[in-house]
Amino acid sequence: MNTKTDSERRKLYIALSYCSFLKGSERLLLARTLDTLQALTVSSIDTLSRMIRRTLRTRSYKPEQLPQAVEKAEALMKYCRINMTFYDDSDFPPLLREIPDAPFLLYYRGVLPQADTPAVAIVGTRRPTGNGIKAALQLGTECGHAGIPVISGLARGIDTFAHRGSLEGGGLTTAVLACGLDRLYPQSNARLAGRILETGGCILSEYAPGEPPFAYRFPQRNRIISGLARATVVVEAPAKSGALITADFALEQGRDVCVYAGLQDSVQNTGCKKLAEDGAIPVEHAGDLLREWANPTLQYLQRDGQIQLPLFEKGAR
Repeated sequence: MNTKTDSERRKLYIALSYCSFLKGSERLLLARTLDTLQALTVSSIDTLSRMIRRTLRTRSYKPEQLPQAVEKAEALMKYCRINMTFYDDSDFPPLLREIPDAPFLLYYRGVLPQADTPAVAIVGTRRPTGNGIKAALQLGTECGHAGIPVISGLARGIDTFAHRGSLEGGGLTTAVLACGLDRLYPQSNARLAGRILETGGCILSEYAPGEPPFAYRFPQRNRIISGLARATVVVEAPAKSGALITADFALEQGRDVCVYAGLQDSVQNTGCKKLAEDGAIPVEHAGDLLREWANPTLQYLQRDGQIQLPLFEKGAR
């Protein structure tokens, strides 16, 4: 494929990422059907409906505005050092290809998660108790020491301390945002985001540059958090926490769903109690995850019959 064609398809992909009325699978179909941004801008909503075989009813489709939006996005990507990877690209996270309604495109800063290293999603309430904060920090730190990458959402509360713990443990962590990567939400975590990038981690989103963090986008992004991980651990969550949505996605995706075992009496943990009653796996340490995964590349330390943090074989990490 020549450079001109690459550039044209890149513009088409960016334009499609602004079409929020389309499902991920529909954007992928159109990306494979159309050749250029111009082909999209001359397509009416009825034409798109016929292509995806679903009647679209939306007032947000303004194809004449897409070229300007793409131009602005490319400028922001250059200024903010934002990269992108398409569903069919070799560096697109393979685990995300497996999930229902997979994102057709990811924008990212930093280094994408490595496909051959199993990761854990650590999530929970934005209003944790002191014990919840301690638990998220401890589990994140242990995962960092053990070489288990941590996936979370950079939100206040449990997410923040899971990321911090991973960094303190010398690990890699990935933050999945519900907005464009030209901005950070919440802004109070800007320094934490900087540390994630400085240490070889990643910040990613399916939303184009300039897109704001609308409330409905947070549940949508949760499927990517769980989709990137082999297991999702809910540390502390009340009955209506968004973290429970992440657990639901993990279950739908065929991934392990876990709860932090040491907080069952927390007043902020009725959601986790329900997950435990429904059969979620109790974990309290990184070693519990490793035991569940039975990773053959790791050597385990034994103490009093319990699995402790692993010793890595040379080159295993």
